[in-house]
Amino acid sequence: MTSIPQSSTDNSDTLWHSIVIAASYDDGAAAQEHLEAGFPVYYVEDDTPEGLLIKEYPDGHRELVRFNEAGDEVIKIL
Repeated sequence: MTSIPQSSTDNSDTLWHSIVIAASYDDGAAAQEHLEAGFPVYYVEDDTPEGLLIKEYPDGHRELVRFNEAGDEVIKIL
């Protein structure tokens, strides 16, 4: 049996999907801790367009972003 190797893009898509699913079960404590440490957090809400994430910074400002290999692409400042 020959398996089809996954590309790094496939792995990245799988990873992000897993992160989004795991985040849906989070009570927010880890995100709050991350913000308090000075790091931004990523999440989705029910109305977040598919393929995009909300990036929230410790100072409270938020951006709608698309993540790719080059980094975050800011789609809109929220």
